[in-house]
Amino acid sequence: MLTIHTADEGGAVAVEGARIAGVGTLTELQARFSGARVRSWPGTLGPARIHEGPLPDAPSPRERIHAVLKSGATAVLEQYVDSPELRSAAHRNDVQILPHPTAADEGRADLAVFDENGECIATVCAGRLVHRRR
Repeated sequence: MLTIHTADEGGAVAVEGARIAGVGTLTELQARFSGARVRSWPGTLGPARIHEGPLPDAPSPRERIHAVLKSGATAVLEQYVDSPELRSAAHRNDVQILPHPTAADEGRADLAVFDENGECIATVCAGRLVHRRR
């Protein structure tokens, strides 16, 4: 299924599966991908972040990874993934584990939307909506 994500500034990203299928204005992408589902977000749409420090504290590895996703990040540095349980939780959620901050898969559909205060509104990880602030 193809989804077009767009936000207040007018830019849009078409996502098919786990990959970016196109980038442009909403009008351009709707013309190119007619019938695609459109998700409109309030805020600024851009690439997801890489979480470059220790993972947030939480009661379980799954909750630690979810806290990363809620921050708008879809990748973590391997030096901070210090247990098999945490590595497993990252893999189950398609969170990239990177040897260094520049190793992210740039064609992968990892997006985030932030409000005017820098708070994450939505996170798309490998094409899946994994966090949405209500």
